[in-house]
Amino acid sequence: MAVPVAFFAVFFAYPVSAIVGRGLKTDGVWQFGRIGDVLSRPDILDVLWFTTWQALASTALTLLIALPGAYVFARFDFPGKQVLRAVVTVPFVLPTVVVGTAFLALLGRGGFLDELWGVRLDTTVWAILLAHVFFNYAVVVRTVGGLWSQLDPRQEEAARVLGAGRFTAWRRVTLPALGPAVAAAALMVFLFTFTSFGVVQILGGPSYSTLEVEVYRQTAQLLDLPTAAVLTMVQFVAVGAILALHAVTVRRRERALKLVDPAQTSRRPHGAGQWALLGGVLLTALLLILLPLGVLVERSFDGPEGYGLGYYEALQSAGGSGSTFLVPPLEAVGNSLQYAFVATLIALIVGGLAAAALTRRAGRLVRGFDALLMLPLGVSAVTVGFGFLITLDKPPLDLRTSWILVPLAQALVGVPFVVRTMLPVLRAVDDRLREAAAVLGASPLRAWREVDLPLVRRAVLVAAGFAFAVSLGEFGATVFIARPDNPTLPVAVARLLGRSGELNYGQAMALSTILMLVCAVSLLLLERIRTDRSGEF
Repeated sequence: MAVPVAFFAVFFAYPVSAIVGRGLKTDGVWQFGRIGDVLSRPDILDVLWFTTWQALASTALTLLIALPGAYVFARFDFPGKQVLRAVVTVPFVLPTVVVGTAFLALLGRGGFLDELWGVRLDTTVWAILLAHVFFNYAVVVRTVGGLWSQLDPRQEEAARVLGAGRFTAWRRVTLPALGPAVAAAALMVFLFTFTSFGVVQILGGPSYSTLEVEVYRQTAQLLDLPTAAVLTMVQFVAVGAILALHAVTVRRRERALKLVDPAQTSRRPHGAGQWALLGGVLLTALLLILLPLGVLVERSFDGPEGYGLGYYEALQSAGGSGSTFLVPPLEAVGNSLQYAFVATLIALIVGGLAAAALTRRAGRLVRGFDALLMLPLGVSAVTVGFGFLITLDKPPLDLRTSWILVPLAQALVGVPFVVRTMLPVLRAVDDRLREAAAVLGASPLRAWREVDLPLVRRAVLVAAGFAFAVSLGEFGATVFIARPDNPTLPVAVARLLGRSGELNYGQAMALSTILMLVCAVSLLLLERIRTDRSGEF
């Protein structure tokens, strides 16, 4: 645990606490009265209210739309099922900047719906809610559907033999078993939407602001550190409560009904009702997932002189976007790939050691450390990024001008995915295998290399893929620390969208398409590697 603890202490706890201290201290004295002053402001109360209710609405809407999909993936066997599973998972690994850009192309001014019917939904809450459903659809499908596919259908059939109707049998037998998985999925969706940044910043306009967006505005635009510090503390407390509830639901889910091989529970649809349900899920995937991505790609080719590669060619010139970049925007592709590769290595080392430590002990301290590893997913990435600038500025950690700063921030987001992917697989390794290796003279290191590693090799590859994808799309912290001459793809897209002009808009669409394709290819490779459904992601 030493390496993960040291990593999180230096690169997470220290920057976040430093930002809070800067905002709430005056001449070395804590000014806790500022908390009440900030939380009593009407504009801040509006932000808190919008952050909470839009997260609740997004969670409810996601469950409503995604639960039928979870059932279809769990119980039906149909051609193209694995491809469709990968397709619906693509949005989850997409950077939020790309998600916002795709829905801007679909719902915004001059977008697909605007040209077709004169309908604009950007700067409305509906665009935000739909984008959140798009992003979190796979969370419900994989979390709930993964358990649903392993529930023995014979228990529900036994209830029907005893006289229960179809709905009663489902409500009395299946739903209680699915309850922990549904709760875990709902909490994760709520967490991601409660801390939403890129989607709200692009689609919400000046009218809507979540806590994360307000922290960014108070920090980067208004330089009001006291307000930003208070909002960071509020978000920290809220995220801590959400993660505590999530940990409870995960433990309950592990004690669900006896599980069976998913291959034994899926079958081809039969009857008009089941075929209609499958058709409805396919239509939902088409309209909710493929349409925004398709419009994004179409806009990247739709130049002022007709369809072509004009926007992509403009990415090769720094002067093509005015003073937005010091280097050609296309260089952001290489920068992002290099940063993400290094961040993945860091996340694998830190997350792998953390997962190994968590399998050896089950005490209260270790369980608390397990929950702390998830905090970077919910704590303000904006605060972490700004904290890097004001804390890592003195020897021996003067990293402000170092390229390693970006991968370190990205690795913080990748570590939770590595831990959650590898931990269930490591826990499934029989301790007697390690003991047998030790009896035969193997050192602990050799026992890990000869016993654990072959069994978890695929999980390591899956964890690396997820860490790479989320590192590639990290935006909240990177927007502060990416140097102007070395922008990442999400930062480049945000800068282009922040400037007026058709050329800037088109280049943003082109860069977003490139980023989407890289993430999609990474995910499709993961689906080929991943022969089981181990891990929580």
